[in-house]
Amino acid sequence: MKCNKLTTIALLLWILTIAVFAWFFIRGNTTTGTDGRTAVVLHVSERDLILSEMRGLLSATQGILEGVNQGDMQRVIKASSAAGMVVAADASPALMTKLPMELKSLGMSVHRDMDAIANAAENKVPAPEILKMLSNTLTKCVACHSAWQLKVAN
Repeated sequence: MKCNKLTTIALLLWILTIAVFAWFFIRGNTTTGTDGRTAVVLHVSERDLILSEMRGLLSATQGILEGVNQGDMQRVIKASSAAGMVVAADASPALMTKLPMELKSLGMSVHRDMDAIANAAENKVPAPEILKMLSNTLTKCVACHSAWQLKVAN
């Protein structure tokens, strides 16, 4: 009888722990932002890492545009590949739990889009189609920046 009760308590604690982790994984570490957006609360180093990644995406976008403008598909491949899923592969699990699911989904889809642009350039897809792909990706960037802000934890 005692063993059965202990097993039930342990199982309930295990389920509660998983439920709390899942809730934080989906919701992230967020608060109300200062300008109507949702603020994601991070340590300084985590915020710096995300901002650095965003600058990398912006730099890749510039490289893609420059490559298309010059007719240099190798430049497009190089720029977009540098911002693909290879960048997201080293994401810290602790940081990922702080990001809301929607933000994680948008971020990962942008990295996948960059790989798709590199693949399109390798397969000699016409420049207007590559620009359309990039435009669709930038729509995700705008949506993310419109919804979220990064706040440093006090």
